[in-house]
Amino acid sequence: MQDRVTAAEAVEEDDEGVDLLDLALPLLQHWKLLVLAPLLAGLVALGITYLIKPTFTSRTVFLPPQQQQSAAASAIASLGALSGLAGAAAGIKSPADQYVALLQSTTVVDRLIDEFKLMQVYEREYRFDARRELAENARVSLGKKDGLITVEVDDVDPQRAAAIANRHVDELRRLTSQLALTEAQQRRVFFETQLKKTRDDLTSAQQALQASGFNPGALKAEPKAAAEGYARLKAEVTAAEVRLQTLRRNLSETTPEVQQAQTMLGALRAQLGKTEATTDLTGGPDYISKFREFKYQETLFELFSRQYELARLDESREGALIQVVDVAKPAERKSKPKRAIIAVATTLATLMLLTAFVVTRHFWRQSAARPETASKLAQIRAALR
Repeated sequence: MQDRVTAAEAVEEDDEGVDLLDLALPLLQHWKLLVLAPLLAGLVALGITYLIKPTFTSRTVFLPPQQQQSAAASAIASLGALSGLAGAAAGIKSPADQYVALLQSTTVVDRLIDEFKLMQVYEREYRFDARRELAENARVSLGKKDGLITVEVDDVDPQRAAAIANRHVDELRRLTSQLALTEAQQRRVFFETQLKKTRDDLTSAQQALQASGFNPGALKAEPKAAAEGYARLKAEVTAAEVRLQTLRRNLSETTPEVQQAQTMLGALRAQLGKTEATTDLTGGPDYISKFREFKYQETLFELFSRQYELARLDESREGALIQVVDVAKPAERKSKPKRAIIAVATTLATLMLLTAFVVTRHFWRQSAARPETASKLAQIRAALR
């Protein structure tokens, strides 16, 4: 019994050896084809690469503006009810991904197309085709670890490739100067809007006061002090209302910040109600009520002016800090086509295809010579016909 098992294993080893010989036989018979044809294909591919215009790549690397804590934070805290307004108005900070999106925006792309006449360079009739080709030639990436933004541009002209890469940075500076992206810019826009509205109200109050025949000497010290105190209190109520509206845009009603702002606003309104109840706002000379309105608008205007100037100061410090690390320069060597890689890849691909063809044809002919498979092959040929 053991002798039979040994004999069966020997037969299987002989069969495996025959199979390997059958596989090596056609390869050895056509070794010239398998050697010369891939080499010839590789040489042809290498020659074709010399007909392709070389492509040059230029790269610029820069550091986008960084979000910093406002230097005016301590000064804002001294402004009473407006102390938390700036932080709530700023809201969301701009990540570096936002600057990458701006570089790929249609506004920036169209400016590059017009400046470098890329529709003629790319030989495109429609602008969207030029945009698509520029998107393929200009790659913008963000370093996840270092936070640096890299712009790589491919072009057949090395000078133009470097110019387009550097122009990306200039266009980003231009676009960011028009948008409120940083925390300081958002605060500046917010307080600029409030300041314009308060300036108009102050002008109207001043005109109404002058029309009433107001004379500064007509008011005694006590009415004047009462008017100024009432104006400050009313300005604080208005500031608290603006702050509460700003918080509600970003937070829910159940958050501690919103509840604290509601409590503060309620206390200020109650104090203002007591002041109005103990002070005759309607009686007496008309210039007293108008003087109070004028002082209220004046106080509010001063508060918003201070906030606006602080925001402008912070914006001037951080707004244009796009720091270029590497300036794009014309490439000295081409980046494409990679002739050696193309030639080697073509040679290997041709070798694999020819090897598969030779082996398949060899086994096909062997199967056709066997009686048990010849009839099946004849049926396949008939079906194909």
